[in-house]
Order: sequence, then C-alpha cells, then structure tokens
Amino acid sequence: MAALASPRSLARDALSGCADFDCKLRDYVCIVHYCILIVQSTPGTLKMLSRHLLNSNSGKTDEWSQNGVNSDWEKKVIEYFKEKLKENNAPKWVPSLNEVPLHYLKPNSFVKFRCMIQDMFDPEFYMGVYETVNQNTKARVLHFGKYRDVAECGPQQELDLNSPRSTTLERQTFYCVPVPGESTWVKEAYVNANQARVSPSTSYTPSRHKRSYEDDEDMDLQPNKQKEQHAGARQAGSVGGLQWCGEPKRLETEASAGQQLNSLNLSSPFDLNFPLPGEKGPACLVKVYEDWDCFKVNDVLELYGILSVDPVLSILNNDERDASALPDPMECTDTAQEQRVHSPPASLVPRIHVILAQKLQHINPLLPTCLNKEESRTFVSSFMSELSPVRAELLGFLTHALLGDSLAAEYLILHLISTVYTRRDVLPLGKFTVNLSGCPRNSTFTEHLYRIIQHLVPASFRLQMTIENMNHLKFIPHKDYTANRLVSGLLQLPNNTSLVIDETLLEQGQLDTPGVHNVTALSNLITWQKVDYDFSYHQMEFPCSINVLITSEGRSLLPADCQMHLQPQLMPPNMEEYMNSLLSAVLPSMLNKFRIYLTLLKFLDYSISDEITKAVEDDFVEMRKNDPQSITADDLHQLLVVARFLSLSAGQTTLSRERWLRAKQLESLRRNRLQQQKCVNGNEL
Repeated sequence: MAALASPRSLARDALSGCADFDCKLRDYVCIVHYCILIVQSTPGTLKMLSRHLLNSNSGKTDEWSQNGVNSDWEKKVIEYFKEKLKENNAPKWVPSLNEVPLHYLKPNSFVKFRCMIQDMFDPEFYMGVYETVNQNTKARVLHFGKYRDVAECGPQQELDLNSPRSTTLERQTFYCVPVPGESTWVKEAYVNANQARVSPSTSYTPSRHKRSYEDDEDMDLQPNKQKEQHAGARQAGSVGGLQWCGEPKRLETEASAGQQLNSLNLSSPFDLNFPLPGEKGPACLVKVYEDWDCFKVNDVLELYGILSVDPVLSILNNDERDASALPDPMECTDTAQEQRVHSPPASLVPRIHVILAQKLQHINPLLPTCLNKEESRTFVSSFMSELSPVRAELLGFLTHALLGDSLAAEYLILHLISTVYTRRDVLPLGKFTVNLSGCPRNSTFTEHLYRIIQHLVPASFRLQMTIENMNHLKFIPHKDYTANRLVSGLLQLPNNTSLVIDETLLEQGQLDTPGVHNVTALSNLITWQKVDYDFSYHQMEFPCSINVLITSEGRSLLPADCQMHLQPQLMPPNMEEYMNSLLSAVLPSMLNKFRIYLTLLKFLDYSISDEITKAVEDDFVEMRKNDPQSITADDLHQLLVVARFLSLSAGQTTLSRERWLRAKQLESLRRNRLQQQKCVNGNEL
C-alpha cells in the first residue's frame, strides 16, 4: 500500500484499470483510492474517481477462478482507511449525511453519518461473490458483492444465479436515525468544522430528467468511444449510470416486494420512526459486515462507508408491484408490510455500507471524540487549568437564568454534570434527578429556562406534561410484529440526554390507561434509569443514563433524587426579553467553554481515599447522634452524590475534607429552605 502515495498516479491507475494491483482486489482498490483522494486531492480528481467507482466492475476479474479469493485484502482495506482517516484532519473532508442533502451526493461515494441505532433488523444474506455471463461470447466474470445492494453487469451480460463459484455471505442491518434531540449549536459546529463542501454544480444533482450523471460531469474527460458506450448502456437499461442485465437483481436473497413511496406510509418524520416529534434528517439502513455484536440499540455511532442510493432499488420496488415480479411465496415468508418497512426506496431511506464504525462517548464537537486516548490528554489538561474561572462564570450565568437564585444554580450545575457511572445490582449510581419546584405557573419561565439548557448541552428534549400529552403520546417503544420492527417512543433516547419535564402545564383531568402507563414509565426512568420496552409477550429492560430535570409549581408528582425549591430574587416583567438579553450578553467563546465544561466533567474519574472514607463515616455517626430521626442512610447517599459532583465541578477527582463540608452546607441550606416552604404551605412536602 506504500505505492499509493501520489494522488495523480492513483487517479491515473484508477482510470487505466488499476493495472499495478492484484486483479483479485480490483473491485475494492477503487474504494481505497477514493478515500485517499478525498484526503489529498482536488475536486477535479474526485470527479474522475467517482466516475471510476461507478464503473468499477469491468475488468479481468475472471482470474479469480484460477487464483482463488484472498480474504486478507478486506482487513487491509479497513486498516488502510483507519490510518488515512487519522491524517491531516481527513474526517473533515468526508461529506456527512447529517449536513449535506442526499440529492447532492454521488451514489457509491464515501460518506459519514452521525446517528443512533433505533432498531436492529434480522441478519440478511447477500452474494459475496457472483458470476455474470456474456450472452454473445459466453465469457464469465466474477464480481464482489460486498458494499453493494444491486448486482451490476453490462447490457449483454446475465447474472448466473446457479454458478458454483458464487458465494453467499451474511451481514447485519441497523435502522439508524440522527441523534434524537441534538442541539442546534451541535449541528452548526459540525457544519463549520467540516471542510467538505458539496454543491449541486459538482455533485449528483436532482435534475436527472434532463441529463444523466455522465453527461453532467466533465464529458470532455471521456474518449468518444466511452461516450458511445455510456449512451448504449443507457438504451440497454441503465439508470443513473448503473447497469444491469435484463431485470435488476437484488443482492439480498430475500428480495423485497416493495411499494411506491406514497404507499409506504413514510411521508413524515414520525413515519420514519424518529423517537422525537419534529426531528429532521435522513434515516438510513446501515449494512454492517463485521463485529456487529459490539453494537446495541440506542448506541450513538459515527459511521464511514459507501453510500447506496441506487435508483435501481426504487425501480425494483415499483416493478415488484406486478404479480409476475413478486418472489415465490414458498421462498419468501415476509409480510407485505414488513417488506415495505425493511426495503423503502433508497431516495427516502439511503443505505450505508459500513467500512468503519465507532461508538461515540459524546456528540460535543468542541471536544476530542475519544477522551481516553493519549492525544486527548493535552486538551483535557489545558482546559482543566482554567476550570475555576469557567465554573464561576457558569454559576453567575445560571444564577441570572434562575432569577437570582444562586443556591438553585449550584444544584443545576451538579445536575447537568451528573451521569450513571456504575450499577450495583439494580441500583444506578450517579443519577441526580432534580425537581425544581416553585416555578412560576402562569409564566414562560420553564420554556425559557429550557432554551438556556439547550444552549449548553449537546442533546435535550422538553416534555410538556399535560393531560392530553400523557394520554396520547407514545413514551415506550414497542415491537410491531406485523412489520417486524421496533416502533420508537419518546423515551428511546441516547445516554446523557437532558430531559426537562415541564409539570407547570399540568391541569386537573383524568389519566386513561395509556396515561397511567406513561407516568409509570417516567417514574421507572427516574428511579431505575431504565425503560421497559414493550414486546407484547414480555417486557425488555433497556438501561440508560438520562438527566431528568422536573420543573413544577409545588412538589412534583414524579419521584426525584433532590427537590430544590426556587426562590426568585427578581421577577422581570418580560421574561422572553430578559432571557434573550442574558444569552446575548455571553461571549460565544465563553458559551463554548460552558459547553466543554458540562460535557468533559461527566467523563472524569473519581475516587475517595481511605482517610476521607473514615472521616465521612465518623461524621455520619456524629450526625446520627445529634439528630437520629432525620438523618438516614439515604441522606448519607445523597450527601455522597452531592459531594462527588461538587468535587468534579471544581475539577477535583477525589473527595477532600473541604468539599465534604461544602456538600453538607449546601444540603443544609436546601433542607432549611424546604422546611420554610412547608411552614408557609403545609401541603408542599
């Protein structure tokens, strides 16, 4: 692979048939070339390689029959991608489906996608190696089927389904959606960081009815003979530069009997199975070829792979409406609804054939992707050196947002950096759900407070707790056995999402059976940090780590780890104007530091020394002597949680005597405030 250094020579080799490489690798060397040129080359070279990638099946692949197939090349391709993506900010040059409209991207181009696994379909079989036969010369050619959805061949070629040299392999399919609740500032930061700029004038444009892709893109680069071949291929039955023999053939053995777009019932974001209403962005069918057991539902991934938006897939779905095109009922047991859901048109739900995939610790674009790696330590240590002034500024900012209540601001910081760090039996340790009571009822305070939180955290959602929403919204994901898919719900969220439950909107009314189930689901999420997905015949637990903040007028109907009663020091006449001025007064650089602060502290290690442990035990015994009725083991646990996040908020990864005393002081102030409120309003506690 060392010979792949010069982009010019790579382009020349690619266009001349990759003569310097083993013909067994020919179908996939072009993919490696494409990645290198994305990293190192000019847009003009990218056009040439895109065209070569589309026509990469022609060549002397029949030599595989004599030489056999070497499986090592697949590992070498993946390793090569890994190394190249580490160089020169290479990932920033790869177009992202999160940012670039689908119709601007070329089929078979190298793309990335930041997403959450919403569902996992059954494994599927595909033709790893397949053989075509020239109808005139009877010449046979072998092709690789990996990273593809459609078996491609020339107009005079036919797919030999009974070839003894064909190989059937297995791959896993994930249904992936953009990260639910991802904040606007996160999307904008990723757009600004990425250097891949794709425009209609240099990509696969939607104006396909006028000219084909080959006609639109630098036809002067092609010899006249090639132009004639392309024209002939289009007459023989190619769409968008893709060719097939006679009827298009799907690589999956369970070819789908799809329907037209308007009969898919997938016309709106909710129909695309997004967990949260109003979400935008493409849903994708992600084809994974190795290590798929490492991933699970709700994992957040960054994928790099080959984009498949073959128009042939849509043609297949349309053609299969004809009864003559339907698969043999004896060979296909899938229901029509399942086929529609699992094989939607690629123009609506594109496919990504994964080359590289990694789980994301977080989605904050202001931090290194993996904070545990050696190269991230410099960034972390540099930020930790200026952590104290950032905390002071954030405390002041949140104090203003909470109408002058500095104690509530302290607890809001602890809440925002909390996360479940481990589980003991069924008990999740590190959760810190806060009930912010005393919020003005007839005010937009909670709405604007949520806007502040949105500007600080990478992902969030505000649940308006009204009788109508509780009775009609779907909170719990459930299994649809007819369509064989997991239908999402509001609580199918990735870890470290901030969920703000606005209870100030709750009016008197009757909860019906779904409403009661939804309240129970919220209570289980808060108490156990898990969501029980409904599989009809049983419930399946999905552990999670969701930061839940409940805003209410009195004490919340839902359980909470900590009730913090708000004591406003001011009440602005125009809440919207006040909150807008607060946001505009913060420098963008300082706002970014707040965002780094709240994300980074979630991943710091924390420990308590034996000496401090002994001091805490002695202190607890003394508190029990002084007030045995009100100090319990739960109170000790609460103190330890507050002390943990108080230490981390100051950048300290171990508990000190000073932080322990400060935690006791904060808890004393909070409890005294609740007692005062109880005296004013007896039903408050």
